[in-house]
Amino acid sequence: MEQLTRRAQTANSLLCVGLDPVESAQWGNVEARLQQVVEQTAEYAAGFKPNLAFFLARPDGVALLQRLRQWIPADVPMILDGKFGDIANTAERYAAFAYDVIGADGVTVNPYMGEDAILPFARPGKAVFVLAKTSNKPTHSWQDQELVSGGTVSDYSADVVQTLTYEHPGLGLVVGATNPTALGHLRQRCPELWFLVPGVGAQGGDLAATVQAGCRASDGLGVLINTSRAIWQAADAGAAARELTQQINALRSERLSAAI
Repeated sequence: MEQLTRRAQTANSLLCVGLDPVESAQWGNVEARLQQVVEQTAEYAAGFKPNLAFFLARPDGVALLQRLRQWIPADVPMILDGKFGDIANTAERYAAFAYDVIGADGVTVNPYMGEDAILPFARPGKAVFVLAKTSNKPTHSWQDQELVSGGTVSDYSADVVQTLTYEHPGLGLVVGATNPTALGHLRQRCPELWFLVPGVGAQGGDLAATVQAGCRASDGLGVLINTSRAIWQAADAGAAARELTQQINALRSERLSAAI
């Protein structure tokens, strides 16, 4: 997570610009819009998060991801949101795709198959965000199931990642903004890990509650707050990113002041 920490400090930003490219009459060509959004928001972005599904749905998706990697400044992490999760030898191939073919600086991983699904991605210098408590609200959520040993499945995921960080410090968690109580709970459980936090904006997550519950009390960092549609659909993506960054930073200042 060193690259992410450096970028967050240098840019004074916790904003992650989600890239879920879709065709529209308003924006026309997806490639041109992607390049425009990157150019307009790079100054404010602590990271970019392209959603793999939106690229694979296109005939030129892999090549477009490779071009996107070239547009993103080298000092801004690109997190490939693939939610990869398979047995070790297959996970190694996914890791090769993400890092060697696309050039991503990090990924998202589904831990359902255990650490075999996680560790192939834990290369030195890469960031791996493991699903713990996601932003969707299913009727039957496995993540919320209580374990006989205590806690929930999401707690267990967080605990496993916390343990693995002793040997693999590039690991973090995906924790949704739609449940600030759960976010705060996992922050208490994992006080120093970086969290990738989707769900602010269109999914209903509250920005103030996210910062309050998720930021590390020690330095005001630790949360990479993802926003996709609010920036992609904005008339001026740069202005939208600037405004969100300013809002986050004001809330961070309040959070740090309250912790003193």
